[in-house]
Amino acid sequence: MRPALDLVTRSKRNDAPALSESSLSSRFDAVRRATEALTAPLSAEDCALQSMPECSPAKWHLAHTSWFFETFILESALPDYRIFNPAFRVLFNSYYQTVGEQYSRPRRALLTRPNLEEVMQYRIHVEQFMKVLLAQKQPLSDRLSGAIELGLNHEQQHQELILTDIKHLFSFNPLHPVYQKSLAEPSPTPPNMDWQGYAGGLVNLGHDGDGFAFDNEGPAHKFHLTPFQLASRPVSNAEYLAFIDAGGYQRPEFWLSDGWNKIRAEGWRQPLYWERRQGEWHTHTLNGFLPLNLNEPVCHVSYYEADAFARFAAARLPTEAEWEHAASNVERIGNFVESRRFHPKPMAANQMQPSPRKMFGDTWEWTGSAYLPYPGFNTSAGALGEYNGKFMSNQMVLRGGSCVTPQSHIRASYRNFFPPEARWQFSGIRLARDA
Repeated sequence: MRPALDLVTRSKRNDAPALSESSLSSRFDAVRRATEALTAPLSAEDCALQSMPECSPAKWHLAHTSWFFETFILESALPDYRIFNPAFRVLFNSYYQTVGEQYSRPRRALLTRPNLEEVMQYRIHVEQFMKVLLAQKQPLSDRLSGAIELGLNHEQQHQELILTDIKHLFSFNPLHPVYQKSLAEPSPTPPNMDWQGYAGGLVNLGHDGDGFAFDNEGPAHKFHLTPFQLASRPVSNAEYLAFIDAGGYQRPEFWLSDGWNKIRAEGWRQPLYWERRQGEWHTHTLNGFLPLNLNEPVCHVSYYEADAFARFAAARLPTEAEWEHAASNVERIGNFVESRRFHPKPMAANQMQPSPRKMFGDTWEWTGSAYLPYPGFNTSAGALGEYNGKFMSNQMVLRGGSCVTPQSHIRASYRNFFPPEARWQFSGIRLARDA
């Protein structure tokens, strides 16, 4: 059975023209090559393993992103499409129940076959047929071009996951594998944290314009904000260390009940990847095991830790509505995956950037908002309707992107979401408070 080609994107708003086939073709090539460039430093052994159920082997990411184009586009759009391997329909299905069965997510590392070489052949096979589709003389329908654009944004999400997952995997190796060697950089002292005030009132939220957006970013709607203040920059490692030194992980008054239970059960006493050696703090990075840079934005903290720190700082986390309103007029510049630093970057006090700074890139920022549908949201019919909507439970929203997010992938309305205990993503903290 071929899955219905139902879209969850809203890329054709206000009668915006569809992307041309040539534009889609060049973008398709760029995204596919970027994925393979991120896995180029990895061995076949690196690509085969997973470190926890929430992570996936890099080999699986490489195959699943091809499975997406094969399953949701090629099977429906090309009558003469030849399926590469029927078994892949189950092996590389992530969570699409309406497509069929899925192989157990926690056991993906057991899939020693297909090997990495066959997975790369699978990618080539899918790309060859995608080029046939994109080269057809008959223009693609808006529905089909929208599905391809969704597939490209889906692959960009997996580019980020390849890096976060391999970082987590490498952290368990006592040899401290280095994904890449970085050049030493100066570490400027960040500017003082100050507060930007916002008057509130009735504001516009959600994606309401030309270009691609995921379904969970809409519908655009009005929302009333009470006056609030937002910190001018993210929380630094030095500021979070003050929380640790003040006994923050031993003081229940700062913690939500679930968070307190979690840190006691897991023995958390510092952010993920921090380790104290010979009296000095170090951290595991994709650039190796390095001394902790106190001037960088803190990252790899859970929602529970971010919320506890905010209470310690006599503040709170911003709501996602406050964050989006503040970011709506901020230029989308920052430290993204294209910089190939793959780590948060300190910001100099004299860096010319209007407040609030670092809204985009470096670290995803936890908000105090649960991941819920916007007013008027409806899940699309068909398999692709499972993309976002069914996860609107037991998740918290993050905003802004990180140092491993593609710059073209992020926007002010983008809603990322993870369970409140998640720490392996590049997740950080920006404070807010009532006016």
